[in-house]
Amino acid sequence: MIEARHLRVLRAVAATGSFSAAGRALGCTQPAVSQQMKALESSVGTPLLIRTGREMRLTQAGQALVRHAAGILAGLTAAEEEVAAIAGLRAGRVRLVSFPSGSSTLVPTALAALRADHPGTRVSLEEAEPPRSVEMLREGDCDIALAFRYEGAAATEEWHDLVVRPLLVDRLVGLVPEGHRLGTAESVAMGDLAGEPWIAGCPRCRGQLIEACESAGFVPRIDFATDDYPAVVGLVGAGLGVAVLPELAVESVRAKGVRTVTVEPPVRREIVALTLPDLAQVPAVAATLDRLARAAAR
Repeated sequence: MIEARHLRVLRAVAATGSFSAAGRALGCTQPAVSQQMKALESSVGTPLLIRTGREMRLTQAGQALVRHAAGILAGLTAAEEEVAAIAGLRAGRVRLVSFPSGSSTLVPTALAALRADHPGTRVSLEEAEPPRSVEMLREGDCDIALAFRYEGAAATEEWHDLVVRPLLVDRLVGLVPEGHRLGTAESVAMGDLAGEPWIAGCPRCRGQLIEACESAGFVPRIDFATDDYPAVVGLVGAGLGVAVLPELAVESVRAKGVRTVTVEPPVRREIVALTLPDLAQVPAVAATLDRLARAAAR
C-alpha cells in the first residue's frame, strides 16, 4: 500500500537529487530517507530510483508516481483541512427531522443559537411524526430526530439502540370555547367532557385521546380530525367542539376564542432528541443536540 509519507519523500528526492539533500529538506536523516524509499519500492513492486554518479534519478515508474503524487497529496491536504473544519465546527451538515409543534417552538431557538455560534454549520429541516421520524433515523435519512412518546409507551417504542437526549415533559391541556360551562374551571376531569363533540389532532394524538377517554369511562364523539394544530384551535374557537392538545402545540398557535384548562388525571408526553451512537460523536450533531436542550430548558 502506498503511503502519503512515502510519496512526500519521493518528491523530495526527485527535487533534490539525493537522499541526504532530501533528508535535510524534510528534517530527517539520510538512512531514514533510504528506508522509506525501499518501503515504497517494495509496495509498488518495481524500482523507482537509480543512482547515476552522485545523483539519484527516477525510473519511468518513478516519474509516473511523482507525476501523480502532486495531485494525491493536494487532495489529501484538502481532505485533512475539510475534516479539520468539520471537527472545529467551521463546517458541517446536520439533517434534522421534527414533529410540527417541535418545529415551531424548540427548533427555531435552537438553530438560531447554533448559527450564531457556528455559522459554517448547515442544518436542513424536515417534518415527520414519530414513529416515522425514528425510522428515518435508523434508515440513515436524518442525523437527529426530534420525537415524543406518551407515558406508558416505553414498552411499545424501544429506543435502546439510540442515543436519547431528554428535552422536556409536555402535558396535555384541554381546550374549550370561550363561554363554555367549564371555561372558568381551574381543572376538569376527562369524564366531565364525556358528552362533548371532539376535535381530534394527529393520528398519534388521536389514539392517545381515545385511550384517555376510555380510561375515563366513555368513547369520544369525534366530529372533526386534522393534523393541523391551528385548525384544531380554530374549530374549538368557533364553538364546534372541545379538544386536548400538548402544551407545546398550544404555545405555537395564537389561540382566539379559546380557553385552556388543566385536565385530570394528567396525560404527559416525553419529548426527546434521538441520534445514533456514532453520529453523537460528530461535533456538528453534538452541538445541535446541546442547542435543542438549551431551547427546551427555556
